Amino acid sequence: MIPLRLVIDTNIVVSAALKPDGLQRTVLLLALSKPVRLYVSKAIMDEYREVLGRRKMNIAKGHRQQLLQLIENRSQAVTPSRPLQVTTDPDDNKFLECADAARADYLITGNQKHFPKFWKKTKVITSHEFIDIVAPHLIP
Repeated sequence: MIPLRLVIDTNIVVSAALKPDGLQRTVLLLALSKPVRLYVSKAIMDEYREVLGRRKMNIAKGHRQQLLQLIENRSQAVTPSRPLQVTTDPDDNKFLECADAARADYLITGNQKHFPKFWKKTKVITSHEFIDIVAPHLIP
């Protein structure tokens, strides 16, 4: 089976950290399990670290470090080949750059309005849409 190739926006990772029983936690766990493959770039990992570490997030240091270590251990790092200026929020271009380098099937985000519906072969979808695709039995 060919693994699904994913890139996950920071808002999904933050929601996964804050809501242990939430849909985004399920998305992240599926993204870190075979046959799915999560792709990250240095810029994305830096953003995950920075945002999860914000005081207002109130995420315990141990929990944050464990989550970041899990992502680092189970994801595939890529180096984007060129900068893009595509998204309505310039900070979000890093996710399309990573998706481009990874030839990702999906970019999962809670902010679809910042992204085009498609970037090359990558479709931009929500957590719910991802679960509908890979594990519809998990949604009542």
